[in-house]
Amino acid sequence: MKLISFDGGFGRLDGEAVIPLGPSLDAYLAGAAPVEAPSVQLSDVGRIRAPVSGHGKILCIGLNYRDHAVESGMAIPTSPIVFAKWSNAVVGPDDDVVVPPGVADVDYEAELAVVIGRRAQRVRQEDALAFVAGYLCANDVSARAQQLAVSQWTMGKAIDTFLPLGPWLVTADEVADPQDLGIRCHVNGVKRQDSNTSEMIFGVAELISTVSQTITLEPGDLLVTGTPAGVGMALNPPCYLEPGDHVTVEIEGLGSLSNHIRAG
Repeated sequence: MKLISFDGGFGRLDGEAVIPLGPSLDAYLAGAAPVEAPSVQLSDVGRIRAPVSGHGKILCIGLNYRDHAVESGMAIPTSPIVFAKWSNAVVGPDDDVVVPPGVADVDYEAELAVVIGRRAQRVRQEDALAFVAGYLCANDVSARAQQLAVSQWTMGKAIDTFLPLGPWLVTADEVADPQDLGIRCHVNGVKRQDSNTSEMIFGVAELISTVSQTITLEPGDLLVTGTPAGVGMALNPPCYLEPGDHVTVEIEGLGSLSNHIRAG
């Protein structure tokens, strides 16, 4: 099932129709009872928004693909590298990524995002996927100059509009194996990243289990699981995003997420 957020609520996508289910996907994941209303055409629902608002926790994983660690010249991590973004970074499909003055070396990162569906506290790895509500495309936009200036990455990662999500949430029952999904990124139509989630060092189940040992995960929380090789920073010479660029993240079975880069 594909769940989509739009102006005025959220609903279930059925072909080119949307069946409204309630005020927000976040409320739905928190246990609010859905109330189905008459369907409307997708073209009539207005602006499509990020499926989840990000008002819960947003936990991101760094250097979680073998090929990306190699291209970055860094050692393969022995435990997950976790950093945070917040709701200020979340935008939806076709929204602009706005680069503030003074922010430099802006980069793309195609990533699989995992939405938690029920409270997860100290869960076993073998049980962890049962706590997933669904999956969606993410772009962990990064300002490398700010990120790499200090040991903590927050100032280069949690910038306003620097986490596009969408275009919809695909429920977990429709994803047979989150560790076998093709993942790609195109910039202005040119393929920059082309890999598979099988390249993850720490898979989705292991990440949920590891994080939940010390951080309780709640419905609507996000795990953004890392990016494969091909980021702009690693090209020779580096090739960063510029105002006017168009970035598309595609994940097999989850759709494509497109955004424009705009100067603030």
